[in-house]
Amino acid sequence: MHILQVAVAAPAHSDLPPTLSYTSERTLAIGSLVRVSLGKREVLGIVWGDGESNENPKLKAIEGALGEIAPLNAAWRALIQFSARYYQRSLGEVALAALPPQLRELDALQLAKRMKRKPKEDTGSDEKANATNSVALSAEQSLAIEKFFSEKKAAQPALLFGSTGSGKTEVYLRSVARVLAEDETAQVLIMVPEINLTPQLQSRFTERFAAEQIATMHSGMTPAQRLKAWLLAHSGQARIILGTRMSIFASMPNLRLIVVDEEHDASYKSQDGARHSARDLAVMRAKLETEHNEKPCNVMLGSATPSLETWQACEAGRYQRLEMPSRIGNALLPKLKLADMRLPPRGTLFAPQLIAVLQERIARGEQSLVFLNRRGYAPVLACDACGWKCECPHCSAYRVFHKSDRTLRCHHCGHTERVPRACPECGNMDIQPVGRGTQKIEEQLAVALGEDAKRPDGSPIIIRRIDADTTKHKGELEAQLAQVHAGDVDVLVGTQMITKGHDFRRITLVAAIDADAALFSSDFRAPERLFALLMQAAGRAGRDAGSAASQMWVQTRHPDHPLFAALAKHDYAGFAKQQLKERTQAQLPPFSYQALLRAEARTQVVAQAFLQAAQEAAGDLAGEQVVAFPPVPMSMQRVADVERAQMLLESPSRVALQNFLSQWLPQLRALRSLPQCKGLIRFAVDVDPLLI
Repeated sequence: MHILQVAVAAPAHSDLPPTLSYTSERTLAIGSLVRVSLGKREVLGIVWGDGESNENPKLKAIEGALGEIAPLNAAWRALIQFSARYYQRSLGEVALAALPPQLRELDALQLAKRMKRKPKEDTGSDEKANATNSVALSAEQSLAIEKFFSEKKAAQPALLFGSTGSGKTEVYLRSVARVLAEDETAQVLIMVPEINLTPQLQSRFTERFAAEQIATMHSGMTPAQRLKAWLLAHSGQARIILGTRMSIFASMPNLRLIVVDEEHDASYKSQDGARHSARDLAVMRAKLETEHNEKPCNVMLGSATPSLETWQACEAGRYQRLEMPSRIGNALLPKLKLADMRLPPRGTLFAPQLIAVLQERIARGEQSLVFLNRRGYAPVLACDACGWKCECPHCSAYRVFHKSDRTLRCHHCGHTERVPRACPECGNMDIQPVGRGTQKIEEQLAVALGEDAKRPDGSPIIIRRIDADTTKHKGELEAQLAQVHAGDVDVLVGTQMITKGHDFRRITLVAAIDADAALFSSDFRAPERLFALLMQAAGRAGRDAGSAASQMWVQTRHPDHPLFAALAKHDYAGFAKQQLKERTQAQLPPFSYQALLRAEARTQVVAQAFLQAAQEAAGDLAGEQVVAFPPVPMSMQRVADVERAQMLLESPSRVALQNFLSQWLPQLRALRSLPQCKGLIRFAVDVDPLLI
């Protein structure tokens, strides 16, 4: 009889040990997937180690092993252990969440059928060679690839710092081809920040690597699709894996290269469960894969606007920087034009000079992009007579007015109602939309351009809006993007989902509406996000070297702000230097380390009472190295009738903060039983938070 330690999905606050002991009549390899009893349920578990021999009759036996699936290797288990420890979650919670949900439901027969499916057949090495060398490299691209694979720097994470349109994707493709050619068993992981970028990248890789099995992983897939992709990656059949942040935990036994595209994007930070950063874990995974395998695993982080954490790592010499400042084909970066919105009458939606420029571009047969990072028609519907506003009854937010279906919709909890005929408070029939969203931009832009605006062939202009509301159904995003690429759209209106990663060859003008809000935000990361968003948006213009001089227009009431001066020069390095100087003075990340303790309860009083007790429990644990700030309500205080509060922890030492958290969390679980904490729903620790 063998005693095995098994990791099961149990939350950190359950007070269960990291692994549970079970008996087995036969030896099972560490990393094997097994079925075990947990309470009254049969659940999936992972053999994590051998247990000490004992004759405890209460130990349950393992119900069965999924022998068709090879054990999860040591590098994968090391990644899970690191993630659980660093992000302060239970081992089993992280490990089982990393597996496809359907794997927990299939019986042995169903699983055996899936495992018998054969991979896509290889069509020959000649085809591979021809496909991978179909595009000529620029001198900057060639140098970046050679530096990345040089023996002296091979073990060091690399930042591919290339301007928008400089050909970073081609560098990814060539790097993948090189790794696959050097090792016939090698696997590569290509990560993108959002689902809507995955099909576009997938088509590029499918075209280039027609002979290879490619697996795609993102949350928009069905459970069956997710399981199929995971099995292809785990078995080594899929040599190229494309995915969003969830793919960082995929099992890839022969992983040799990780590419993180748009590494600065906040979408890489999970806001649920184990609130991990997939970008940071990519760097750690490459290190662990190298340590546990005979062959090295390299990691490349790509961006035109890197996160300040990554930029500082390059400045400190921890990462190597591969620079590609020039666009492909001698295409020029767009020139910045500022429209001073202090001059037109208050309430003016579009600057007159912007409308004139849009009309000129349309007349020349060129495309333009107008973006506003707010969907719907207007963020608020209000009554001037009594001051009523369309507040959500369940959240600390206003319901957004959607004119297309005449609804008021909360974008936080989903609560939707029809627009009232009159003010619910005073009966005033004249209730008005306040502010603007993409629906209003689309509508008013057609009015501002006028009926006289025509395409070169004399036909009416076409304005299209792409945002979360117009791309709800499967295939809609691809179809709308195809219209843009085909030249069937003159002006594209949308949110930030269309400002990054897309290769629009016909767009020569980009305009940003309402960009000022982030200039004076209380969030210290707001300027960094705004600069990245505007530079990424500007990068959609002028990507075709044969196009006319491209422009980026920004409507602002603060044209003298230093951020716009750096943006006009496309000077990310100068902007980053100034931001890092300010952060050094304020001792903010990356020069300090933070964690947030968040509490959710039925009332704000209970949430803050728990955090207050947590602050008192910190006591001597914090010492001089860790500062626990007083609890405060979250900026979005109530969501779906749940009150939320948080407490910030800060330390100049990552190690000191981690040591404090590991000792503090057991005490937090005990606080739930206090009388003043009755009504607490949940609490969670967010290490390295992005939203404060």
